[in-house]
Amino acid sequence: MKTDVQIAQEAQKQHIREIAKKVGISEDDLELYGNYKAKVNLDVLERDTDRPSGKLILVTAINPTAAGEGKTTTNVGLSMGLNKIGKLTFTALREPSLGPCFGVKGGAAGGGYAQVVPMEDINLHFTGDIHAVTTANNLLSALIDNHLHHGNALGIDPNRITWRRAIDMNDRALRNTIVGLGGKTNGVTREDGFDISVASEVMAILCLADSVEDLKHRLSKMIIGYTYANKPVTAQDLDAVGSMALLLKDAIKPNLVQTLENTPAFIHGGPFANIAHGCNSVVATKTALKLADYVVTEAGFGADLGAEKFFDIKCRQAGLDPAAAVIVATIRALKKHGGVGKNDLNLENFDALRLGFENLKRHVENVRKFGVPAVVAINEFPTDTQAEVEFLEKMCKEIDVPVVLAQVWAKGGEGAIELAKKVVEIAESGVSNFKPLYELDMPIIKKIEKIAKEIYRADGVDFSPKAIKNIMKFEEDGLGGLPICMAKTQYSFSDDPDRYGAPVGFRIAINDVKVSAGAGFIIPMAGDIMRMPGLPKVPAANKIDILPSGEIVGLF
Repeated sequence: MKTDVQIAQEAQKQHIREIAKKVGISEDDLELYGNYKAKVNLDVLERDTDRPSGKLILVTAINPTAAGEGKTTTNVGLSMGLNKIGKLTFTALREPSLGPCFGVKGGAAGGGYAQVVPMEDINLHFTGDIHAVTTANNLLSALIDNHLHHGNALGIDPNRITWRRAIDMNDRALRNTIVGLGGKTNGVTREDGFDISVASEVMAILCLADSVEDLKHRLSKMIIGYTYANKPVTAQDLDAVGSMALLLKDAIKPNLVQTLENTPAFIHGGPFANIAHGCNSVVATKTALKLADYVVTEAGFGADLGAEKFFDIKCRQAGLDPAAAVIVATIRALKKHGGVGKNDLNLENFDALRLGFENLKRHVENVRKFGVPAVVAINEFPTDTQAEVEFLEKMCKEIDVPVVLAQVWAKGGEGAIELAKKVVEIAESGVSNFKPLYELDMPIIKKIEKIAKEIYRADGVDFSPKAIKNIMKFEEDGLGGLPICMAKTQYSFSDDPDRYGAPVGFRIAINDVKVSAGAGFIIPMAGDIMRMPGLPKVPAANKIDILPSGEIVGLF
């Protein structure tokens, strides 16, 4: 059996100019990065056109497990399937972070015959966007410490600096650090730490800004800490905005690539959904909607995280109106949610499938709470039995949700034709009536409780004294009207990653609450969630290599 990287390397790619031409992007609008990837100028988004806006389709999923779900693979396959039935379609995805690529997850460009290419480039540095975010983040850190060193005219309290450094790697040793050691000439000694770059507020801003002007406006509002007088200090106060924006001048432009079947794809921005808002950039999504009949995009992890934030943050801020949602599930993963061990997932087990279905059912109910119609895509695995497929289809019909078998890993776009037809049927029926889950003028605590109770099904929320203190401070500073961006484990509806399925009888513990004033959201920290992952005992990096011929091996 061929690996994903082997399939990608054998792809018959078209020059990126040809991909651009399919959707009306001229060569003058491209900044080429070789033959198969390009930046698209922001002018395309601003240009007037008579073309009606395309229909936006969200691909989300059940809570992820080690058994695999295939959300990105289904997203790519669906976009190719829509093109096969005559709908000019864009796929819009996030950029992979190097941390997970060299950690546990491996590559993040789809799989099998439903991939975006050039896969190796997309997974490794790509066009440098994440590096630009990292550098802009760390420029601000350097300016903060430089300000302290040269007299601290703003009166910043070194013990209340909330801005952290960033690196695009899983490195647990950097979670908590001390800077300024070695004497007076090396700066002020203080506690600091690193977040993974995709958790930086700069990444969130890059993905939510719709212009360079908006980018600078958002950067200016970032709070880096507080003065001795308990007043917030912003990036604007440190005169950091212009230089940070300059570092991001190319990163804000969406990246154009293609699928294995030459469907246009924007890969742009990469915030995680368990510690950030988990969506690709607004610029990429809006530009794609301007150029295509359909835009298929994803939100990270399960619908309890990615989809909720897509609806409550991205769609609300960007004025997007999703036409339908696809909820991806695999029979293997549902059996895992039903209590089956990893070694027994290939065995037929209807009792476990019935128990695991409760996880899928809850996600369907949640998506419907936003007024968006859903269809379930069963991402086929070779070990699925026909009886199991029919059993899952029967349970979906009992809750009145359409269900389609997707065979995109093995067949590419051909394996998504039936799913594409169902998506078009739903999207063009006009039944979607999108609305956010909560109103922004609700108190912060009430917004958090609404998400916890209605989306997670928690009995309630327990706030630490630190969390309460921060919430009160944010409301005092006029930030109470921001939406909520929950930082929570992706593996469970609860804040305990080991509680699979559809747990009940639990409470959510909020240990801390942070603010991203520039991105425009409040971040409650649930359970033991952290913003810098670590590497596993045997990281993927140990198996990745480049041969003398230039061939890359081990990358997914």
